[in-house]
Amino acid sequence: MYVIRFAARDFRNLEEEEIFPCEEVNIIYGDNAQGKTNLLEGMWLFTGGHSFRGAKDTELPRIDPETGKNLMGTALALDFYSAEREQSAMLQIENGRRSAEINGVKKDTGTALVGKVRAVIFSPEHLLLVKEGPTRRRNYLDTALCQLKPSYASVLTAYRRALMQRNALLKEKRERPSQPADTLSVWNARLARLGAQVVQERQSFTESVATKISGIYDGIARGRERLEVRYCPSVKGGSTVGEIEELFVQELSRTSASDIRSGFTSVGPHRDDLDIEIDGVSARSYGSQGQQRSAVLAMKLAEAQILTEFSGESPIVLLDDVMSELDRQRQDYLLNHLQGQQVFITCCSPETVELLENGMRFHVDGGAVYPEEF
Repeated sequence: MYVIRFAARDFRNLEEEEIFPCEEVNIIYGDNAQGKTNLLEGMWLFTGGHSFRGAKDTELPRIDPETGKNLMGTALALDFYSAEREQSAMLQIENGRRSAEINGVKKDTGTALVGKVRAVIFSPEHLLLVKEGPTRRRNYLDTALCQLKPSYASVLTAYRRALMQRNALLKEKRERPSQPADTLSVWNARLARLGAQVVQERQSFTESVATKISGIYDGIARGRERLEVRYCPSVKGGSTVGEIEELFVQELSRTSASDIRSGFTSVGPHRDDLDIEIDGVSARSYGSQGQQRSAVLAMKLAEAQILTEFSGESPIVLLDDVMSELDRQRQDYLLNHLQGQQVFITCCSPETVELLENGMRFHVDGGAVYPEEF
């Protein structure tokens, strides 16, 4: 999959712009706050997702310089190659409501774009995968699995509902200890059955993606460091769903008294983590800024490889502000050694741009985009 043309009207600070990128590496550079990230954000919206910057749809139209308020609407267009043919999509946002058009067929909602355009995004926000607690790392696994296996999403949703029900029951039993104990046993069994499926899927995915992550990191770091990721369940042991379920029931029974006192379920996939280590030590605690950034990049690029294997074609790779805190060798890897996929990279430094050996360059200044020849 690759973008042939992207156009934007009244989107962020882009008044009327279009680009015709190449199928390989496209570097978008310029000073801060000129509109570089806006181009990536606009392309990302064609996946059917929300802004990766956390913006509401009402905040995406360009600000009217006379009123200082957002315009009522914006329009985006994407011509792309996928499924062995050229396709086109349009996305309009009017008064915070999305509508779309796919290959000339109008759709009432933007969600109709889901699955039409696949992309992987890295933004500075994703550094929190390493820097913060386990919630973001669990979300990384769950988001990837939901794209790969739609059935996983329903199991995960059912588990979360069962968890809420068990937690509510724990609080009731804390307030009214006379409640029958068998009610808790019923929810223990349900939670264990669903949780075992979640754990097994996460473990299997981590095992398959870990080798890819390590290999990509090895390329980024030029073999100077080794990155390892491991799934760390709170319920230890078991390789099959049945074994994990049995152990989970035992742990829920063992911790029931303390769970009642706290009103919270203390074991299960909602408490699991993904260990990320560089040369055997925690990347979160001991990794440098460049190492942490490289680790997250490896995780996102491995996600792109998994999507390629799943769908049969590579997703578009969007790397926002990726070059800062990376040394020259790591920058060279991203610019010149990502093969077989279309990549968009934003950066500020003109010196970084000079490292690009093949591809296209776009200079962004004040919301205007200027293609440059080598």
